[in-house]
Amino acid sequence: MQFSKRLDRFGAEVFSSLNQKRLQLEAEGRTIYNLSVGTPDFHPYDHVVQALRDAAADPAQWKYSLGDLPELKQAVCDYYARRFGVEGITPDMVASCNGTQEGVGHLGLALLDAGDTVLVPDPCYPVFEAGVKIADGELAYYPLEAEHDFLPYVAGIDPEVADRAKYMIVSLPANPVGSVGTPELYEEVIAFAREHDLIIVHDNAYSDIVYDGPRGGSFLGYPGALEVGVEFFSLSKSFNVTGARIGFLVGRADIVAAFAKLRSQIDFGMFFPIQKAAIAALTGPLDEVEHQRHLYEERRDALCRGLEAIGWERPNAHGTMFVWAKLPGGRTDSMAFCEELMERAGVVVTPGASFGPSGEGYVRMALVLPPEGLRAAVAAIEAAGIR
Repeated sequence: MQFSKRLDRFGAEVFSSLNQKRLQLEAEGRTIYNLSVGTPDFHPYDHVVQALRDAAADPAQWKYSLGDLPELKQAVCDYYARRFGVEGITPDMVASCNGTQEGVGHLGLALLDAGDTVLVPDPCYPVFEAGVKIADGELAYYPLEAEHDFLPYVAGIDPEVADRAKYMIVSLPANPVGSVGTPELYEEVIAFAREHDLIIVHDNAYSDIVYDGPRGGSFLGYPGALEVGVEFFSLSKSFNVTGARIGFLVGRADIVAAFAKLRSQIDFGMFFPIQKAAIAALTGPLDEVEHQRHLYEERRDALCRGLEAIGWERPNAHGTMFVWAKLPGGRTDSMAFCEELMERAGVVVTPGASFGPSGEGYVRMALVLPPEGLRAAVAAIEAAGIR
């Protein structure tokens, strides 16, 4: 069997290889602190679960949905007004997807022709690259560097590359680097999009996990954003429903329509009970979401202060459920360091190199243990003498 050459564009799945080593160590009786995959350990909220149960008990809800319920689209519109203060979102500006990872992965098929250029942050979540590769597009990286607080620096992007680009992916709060956008930055990005006639695709999966101040917001709330862009919005981390895969593309209506047209060819629509659960999340109380944000901040503080106390450089961690840590002791090979950290300390993290060329020299750590668990992980690192 000759498989598609398209598969050659994708490397080995890092999480899989790390997981195999983790399972081996656990079988040997080792204590393992798994900070590699960003799966929340918090529970979904009761009213969301109950909505799913009630819908699943109705046999009529088990048919093909063939699209989004009108009340689901309206719930997203109302949520943007209530939560983000963004007025003017209408149902034709909303389309669901089976999680924003799937959404980003498919968007290129709707927007790109072979050879079209996309500006992608480096480091970035891997599907940003994969979605372009699947659509036969060309990647053009723009670096997220410490000297610019791991934020997009549009002044440093080659104007000729920007003129060729069809769209630019911006992800804030940013996985894996943990940076958070500012009003001034969003204004610069919108002006940059206008200047170079490109679309902004904003990933807003972590709007409810922002530290050191007020809650996060939406890119679409800035003047001009709805003219130049769209935003992927997820319920996964805010409401702890990662396995349900509930995401939306929101924004400029023509882009949303193109995306929905593509998805209609490959999917029969989101399962009705999941749509009902999404409606419950979007229309229900948000006090638990805000409380959870502060719990994540406590975890961030426990891990970052602990690593700093044993001699590591203070990680970058202003938002998301991750911290971005520079390799200690002058090390430069992130994959080798991950193997060393797992073998010697029992702490599993993700190598920065798996997030793009500029990720080398760093690791990503997920805040998926309570503060005492993170402090225990730091103690294990200190006991192993890794500094």
